[in-house]
Amino acid sequence: MIGTPVQPVQTVACPQCHTLNRVADADRPNAHCGKCATLLFGGQPVELDEASFDRHLRADTPLLVDFWAPWCGPCRMMAPAYARAAAVLEPQMRVAKVDTDAQQALAVRYNIRSIPTLALFKGGREVARHSGAMDLARLTAWVRAQF
Repeated sequence: MIGTPVQPVQTVACPQCHTLNRVADADRPNAHCGKCATLLFGGQPVELDEASFDRHLRADTPLLVDFWAPWCGPCRMMAPAYARAAAVLEPQMRVAKVDTDAQQALAVRYNIRSIPTLALFKGGREVARHSGAMDLARLTAWVRAQF
């Protein structure tokens, strides 16, 4: 129809099957995966391995990653705040976690020297990094300051 505004569309990776989905911006909060029907933004961090990390990196959605390890005290201390951050920051971005013990190749690839380290990716490139634990207020303020 002539005169109908076109809604911006972006690719969003599914948190379950990691399929890339094309989603209109207005539909993001309630969008489901076209392959597995999973809600695309469930308000919880998504655990990524190397293959799924690369899929999410190719999506148009900015990607916030917590590089952590199960034995790390500050990582465990920050985990509840990071989980709450997912509910606050999604669907504007994907919130994810990478276990550096299980995904050592990713830790090497991104030169992770201390944990927890938060990295923010946009357009497939790292745009910001912070090392050390943060509470929910500092974490969300840091992320929002990057845009």
